[in-house]
Amino acid sequence: MGGRGPKRELAEKIAGEITLSNDPGATLRKWRTDFDISQTDLAAELDVSSSVISDYESGRRESPGIGVVRRLVDGLLEIDERRGGDRIRQYGRVLSAGFESDVVYDLREYATTHPLAELYDRIDATQITDGSTDRISGHTVINSIQAITRLSSEEFFRLYGQSTNRVLVFTGVTRGESPLVALRVVNPTPNAVVLHGLDEADLWEHAADLARIDGYSLAVTTMPLEEMLDTLVSLE
Repeated sequence: MGGRGPKRELAEKIAGEITLSNDPGATLRKWRTDFDISQTDLAAELDVSSSVISDYESGRRESPGIGVVRRLVDGLLEIDERRGGDRIRQYGRVLSAGFESDVVYDLREYATTHPLAELYDRIDATQITDGSTDRISGHTVINSIQAITRLSSEEFFRLYGQSTNRVLVFTGVTRGESPLVALRVVNPTPNAVVLHGLDEADLWEHAADLARIDGYSLAVTTMPLEEMLDTLVSLE
């Protein structure tokens, strides 16, 4: 796998998912929207009408062959590259860390440490408890259900990337009990945890106590997922 680079590795992953999917059109649509690319922009990149892209995604055209899939995928990546390559880098970090992109949405190390309060402010997070530090050097954004059901304790620890001095953001949370209990089997704990998708009123009643015992800052946010991911990209 060495030497291919994140762009080629990601291209192979996307093409494989589309080709093997029971609904290739839906899988193509998922990746196109993940990259925040319109049907019109993708069609222009491939020099076809937008109805062609629409027909593939809706299943009105027969499943695309590998040649068409390769063109579609290359089109997505070329557009992202011209926009600065944020999505390619984001998925590349996740894949290079050994995770699937439906488990880990983003894993980033910062060039310098940032105040934790700055990250909370950017993602409209409400802090529930203080932690033992007020600065962080990275973040990991995780699909809570997928991580808890699919990752071993060793893999859970790898969510920290290069340092535990980071924020773990758990998405798809309803009360917060499951991810916070799961963290108890991982030692050491991260410096901060953000529970995404719920507000303070819906938080598990023991969440704050658990965070204080384990010494990390706890916060919640209801910012839309894609908006939050785009916001976190700006932290370098």
